[in-house]
Amino acid sequence: MEFYVKLTPNPAIRQAPLKQSGGIPLNDTKSDYISIKDLLSLPTLSDVTISECGQRSAFVKRTADWERDAYITYIEVHEKGEKTAEVRPGFRPSWSPCSDQLAFMRKQPNGNQLFIQSMKEGKRVQLTDVEGGVASYKWDPTGKGFYFTAPTHTGHHRLHYLDLEERDSLLPLLEEGVHVLDFDLSLDGGRIIFLASPGPDADDAHKAEMYLLNKFTGVVQKIEESRRLGGQVSMSPEGTHICYTVSREEKDYYRTHIPDSTLEIHDLTTGERMQPLSEADSTWMPIRWTEQGILVKWQDRTNGRIGLIQPDGNLESYSHEDGYTLGASISSDGHHLACLKAHPNETVELYVDGEKVTDENALLSHKRISRKKVITWSNPNGETIEGVLSIPEDMERDRAHPLLVLVHGGPNWASFPFQSTSFNNKYPVESFIAQGFIVLEPNYRGSTGYGDVFMKANARNLGIGDYEDVMSGVDALVEQGMADRDAVGIMGWSQGGFITAFSSIYSNRFKAASVGGGISNWVTNYTTTDLPSNVLSYLGDTPWNDPEIYAKCSPIWYVQSARTPTLIQHGEADARVPVENAHELYKGLKDQGVEVELEIFTGMGYSSDHPEVHKLIMEQNLEWFTRHILDGGRQKR
Repeated sequence: MEFYVKLTPNPAIRQAPLKQSGGIPLNDTKSDYISIKDLLSLPTLSDVTISECGQRSAFVKRTADWERDAYITYIEVHEKGEKTAEVRPGFRPSWSPCSDQLAFMRKQPNGNQLFIQSMKEGKRVQLTDVEGGVASYKWDPTGKGFYFTAPTHTGHHRLHYLDLEERDSLLPLLEEGVHVLDFDLSLDGGRIIFLASPGPDADDAHKAEMYLLNKFTGVVQKIEESRRLGGQVSMSPEGTHICYTVSREEKDYYRTHIPDSTLEIHDLTTGERMQPLSEADSTWMPIRWTEQGILVKWQDRTNGRIGLIQPDGNLESYSHEDGYTLGASISSDGHHLACLKAHPNETVELYVDGEKVTDENALLSHKRISRKKVITWSNPNGETIEGVLSIPEDMERDRAHPLLVLVHGGPNWASFPFQSTSFNNKYPVESFIAQGFIVLEPNYRGSTGYGDVFMKANARNLGIGDYEDVMSGVDALVEQGMADRDAVGIMGWSQGGFITAFSSIYSNRFKAASVGGGISNWVTNYTTTDLPSNVLSYLGDTPWNDPEIYAKCSPIWYVQSARTPTLIQHGEADARVPVENAHELYKGLKDQGVEVELEIFTGMGYSSDHPEVHKLIMEQNLEWFTRHILDGGRQKR
């Protein structure tokens, strides 16, 4: 079945044909749409790793245990494409240089600790027992030990070395006072490059510096850099070059401007620096430096891609088909690759050297699922905005449908046409579709994957600019006869919650709204968030120096015009968007006589460790929009 109206297609995105066999079959013999519990039961895959020989791979699988109301995280091991073992519980797996041992982390009473398991004997040994736990680790390339970071009494992550032959002796490699964010090693383990910030607070990350440590001499050399550094760094096998992300402007510039970055290669011998991909935007990130080149990942509109930057500077992409690669691992010789990838309308699978070795989509094979398609429209400035539209498989052609707008968070993130709780664990899109809604997820200005100019287009224009991008998408669907102008709702979490609050207060176009973890007042958020520098970079100054921009961009200052029934959901322990935002919005709407409900989830930050909480959040949203748009309006079923 094709869409019965045509919106402007994106020529850069090839629409994959529907699969008649394999993947998720699309036919009329399946049962009902995916329930909320089904959706939250979809496994989340992450942390893929491949052995040097290419014969073994592993990844982390996170599933919902409904009896215990908990998420269970364990490692699934594959050998030559066949599942051979599960490590329960466990996460952050990594193969030894000789490919026969798997290191991993496991939660213990005193923090996450490092373990090792032999694939031949099945013997499992705990390697660390450090107070506060291990934060990150990497194998010594010689296979003789591990480099790992662990917190000090001040919370700084300090770098250590653990010799497997002398497990009772831990060697601190750096003095206290720096917080290690990321590190990488030369092939002989003798040179270590690391990124470190002055402190462990979220607002310290943008002050990161880069250091080079010679393990054999103990000499630490600071690499002078006047620009902002990113969160990952990769070292060449011989230890003579490093690849990292760096800002285009000097550090001070980003105090009041949106951060950006590009890939850079630094010759440690000559000091020469080069940027091999002049057109690269801020989504590019190095994964590993191999003998064949540097494995990198980036976002291309609604696709997540990986490729190899070769010694001559050319980029060889591993695939040009539609899909999102969540993570990848490559052998040091560059000959073996494992990745986790989701194709359109499917969930994530493991691929090893180009072959699919898992069948996670079998979980959906007997369920009806929505059709997701990437569409485009023009905003009032004539700029092209892209989004993901979800519709029923058997959508009726002769009527307009109730529409729900789902706004992604970030803002430097995006919506994607895939089935995964990695992208959404708050809003039951499939249940909305089953009720007769269609769902639009706009990639508004500020979204990633569309270039740095687009990513920065919401500078000092938060709220109003977002509203224009969202409403122009709604108008396009209404004008094409697909959406019912009088039956539109809007929802979103975090930045999506802010845009929802702004849009539903700024206009009376919406019949219902659900604000999740959203900012209602930028002054409130600036004074309470754990990341005030992020507010400054988007708004350009403090509220004391520029109160007008804070008022212009804050939903609460338009509350006198509010009419939209609003559900407010918020995590009590959200540090990035503190709960004061929810209370302020609730009070403002209540004073205006607007129908409003407030749900505060005790102990929850951005998300919860309990699937029942996510289920409750989804059920509340389903009930809210069904009641206010379907049961309370023209769209009764």
